[in-house]
Amino acid sequence: MTLADSHAHLDDRQFDPDRPAVLARAREAGVEIIVNVAFDIASCHRALQLAEEYAPVYATVGVHPHGAARAPAGYLRVLRSLARHSKVVALGEMGLDYYRDLSPRPVQQRVFREQLSLAAELGMPAVIHSRNAHGDLLNILEEIRPPVPVVLHCYSGDWSLARRCLALGCYLSFAGPVTYPQAGPLQEVARKVPLDRLLVETDAPYLPPVPHRGRRNESAYVALVVEKIAELRGIPAEEVAAAALENTRRVFGIC
Repeated sequence: MTLADSHAHLDDRQFDPDRPAVLARAREAGVEIIVNVAFDIASCHRALQLAEEYAPVYATVGVHPHGAARAPAGYLRVLRSLARHSKVVALGEMGLDYYRDLSPRPVQQRVFREQLSLAAELGMPAVIHSRNAHGDLLNILEEIRPPVPVVLHCYSGDWSLARRCLALGCYLSFAGPVTYPQAGPLQEVARKVPLDRLLVETDAPYLPPVPHRGRRNESAYVALVVEKIAELRGIPAEEVAAAALENTRRVFGIC
């Protein structure tokens, strides 16, 4: 199979001891594209450096809701400048996280709106994080309706929520949790989502799929996500992999 990992954090310090080997294993597993996703200004620069060093790696630039309160003055100007680089393919990850609440919710909402507006201005996709905040997040998307592709990374909602997201034109990206035994509602979504709206990811080094739970995740394991979705849908894994790869290319404008 030829694969795409639409969301990873390979600049994370957990990969410092063996990053070249991790990327080599991804290549051996058939991973052709890795979108390395930033979460603050420092990680934007790291993601871009990694993308410059490794041909299969592309970068995003953005501010995660955890760090919304720490976003420096002028952060939008920095993102706008970095987004001009040829290997930057999206804004994000942005969004809302009411599980940890590491930034005040009004600040999260403001920074999310600002980045959505910047994505619309630049004509770039938006990579979105949502945890325990689906209602407010959908309200903001319905309010702004950015005229760009929107990816809900590591989708965690049920089918009712998925239908609302799909009606807004969103793409749903599935990660390791779809392989977990207690993931019934998520697996229902993976069965029902149209193939042309489906992406796969690892969120490495986080959320490793079965049988790697409890260990560091890496891009090669995206094949296990593909295989689980194929099993749930009753179709060949190659069909899921091909659809996810094509969608990743289309959404992020990767030729």
